[in-house]
Amino acid sequence: MAAALALAERGRGRTAPNPNVGCVILGDGRVVGRGWTRPGGRPHAEAVALAQAGDAARGATVYVTLEPCVHRSSRGPACADLLIAARPARVVAALTDPDPRTAGEGFARLRAAGIEVAEGVLADQARRSMAGFLTRRRWGRPHVTLKLALSLDGMIARADGESQWITGAPARAHAHLERSRHEAILVGRGTWEADRPRLDVRLPGLEGTGPRRIILTSSPQLSLGRQVEVVEEPAQISALDGVDHLFVEGGAVTASSFLKDDLVDRLLLYRAPILIGAGRPALGDIGLTSLGEAHGRWRLADSRMLGIDRLEVYERVRD
Repeated sequence: MAAALALAERGRGRTAPNPNVGCVILGDGRVVGRGWTRPGGRPHAEAVALAQAGDAARGATVYVTLEPCVHRSSRGPACADLLIAARPARVVAALTDPDPRTAGEGFARLRAAGIEVAEGVLADQARRSMAGFLTRRRWGRPHVTLKLALSLDGMIARADGESQWITGAPARAHAHLERSRHEAILVGRGTWEADRPRLDVRLPGLEGTGPRRIILTSSPQLSLGRQVEVVEEPAQISALDGVDHLFVEGGAVTASSFLKDDLVDRLLLYRAPILIGAGRPALGDIGLTSLGEAHGRWRLADSRMLGIDRLEVYERVRD
């Protein structure tokens, strides 16, 4: 299942509105098929893996990160039907599909065909992997990652606005990798006009994976050019069709507004070992009325060094 989850990451940010799923087929002690959901959502991971496995899928074990779908589509067959035709002995899945067109029916159909089914394997990791799809299903909006590159004293720029570069090259390269895993990237109008960011992906081999560019501005009638889209307030991200993963890069006003509206699901903090002093802080008012409200909201999910900088990843704690 861990291998299937790793494959699923290859599709992250490219499969909306479908989930990014991974699949591994194990037969006679070796991998005979593997696949992940392709850009645009088709073909599904199971279809790719089964095509690779061919007859070797018979009697094999299929590991898939999401329940196989049962609904037919003009874009491709139902994965549960493909599996039944291939006759594996066992299907191991991480999560039940929240799509009401499947929602347990995929497992039921496999069991009715005599295929053993195991559920819930590495479920927490699968929820993290498919956070965009699951957030869209539950909350009707994209999964939002907020990225902040800041000094030890919480500044994102000097007082005169100079901000290039606070972090080093390894941290900046990691941020570009994160961009490639999102369908869209958002900055505020102030950042757009002051820095004229390219908002693309500048890593070898990933140049063609640049996300859509979104500007947060209360003056949408202004001509921003360069093929950008506009939202007037954070809540409007729900209407971004085909966006299940949104990467918010700032500046401080934009970051604060998303936090104030409780729309941030994941924080990426790139901390450089520098002190700026009288600079521009990373955040302004985020709507807290007491210190007690600040506690218990964030859970550390990862921490690592990127050159001389430290990356800390936090996830929003929700029911």
